[in-house]
Amino acid sequence: MTQDELKVLVGRAALDHVVPGSVVGVGTGSTVNCFIDALATMKDRIAGAVSSSVKSTERLQAAGIPVLDSNTVERIPVYIDGADEIDHAGFMIKGGGAALTREKIVADLAERFVCIADESKLVQVLGRFPLPVEVIPMAAAQITRRFKALGGEAQLRAGVITDNGNQILDVRGLQISDPLGMEAEVNQWPGVVTVGLFGRHKAKVCLLGTAQGVRRIDF
Repeated sequence: MTQDELKVLVGRAALDHVVPGSVVGVGTGSTVNCFIDALATMKDRIAGAVSSSVKSTERLQAAGIPVLDSNTVERIPVYIDGADEIDHAGFMIKGGGAALTREKIVADLAERFVCIADESKLVQVLGRFPLPVEVIPMAAAQITRRFKALGGEAQLRAGVITDNGNQILDVRGLQISDPLGMEAEVNQWPGVVTVGLFGRHKAKVCLLGTAQGVRRIDF
């Protein structure tokens, strides 16, 4: 199967984790787009969605799925989103689509995070994919220096402004053996809005698209 076919496969498989009558947390990205398309087939059996990006909101609304303001929702049963990398403990790197802050906000509302991805995203150690960090522009140079001291090379993602009006630094050269520790440290740096490490908000389940079909991994 092609990578696109695997994305369609896991997008459809994620429907099994949607709780009928509930609000669904919806992430961002090409794999999530496949999930949104699948979710449209049962739109009359859910109460709506909380979306993590403008692009996902537009796709949900085009499919006839109501999108709710996150401030009006106290809890959601499940948040379904992709990952740029996921390790064997369920820790993830996210933010390739620059929506990491809103993704983490929606994940915080959810009882369970279900990650949908193709098998190329499963890694032993996080860090091969550049680590995205959303930053307030005036702090970008200082945060770049902080990462250099840790052995990482941070580069501004050219031409990208987040839905929150901030910039993205992509950090290469890291091997992240302690995702929880690095997440906690970087999030304390002045000017960091969110680091794209999902440690505290890790996946509970991963639906992995493989040539043999969808493989479920529980964490």
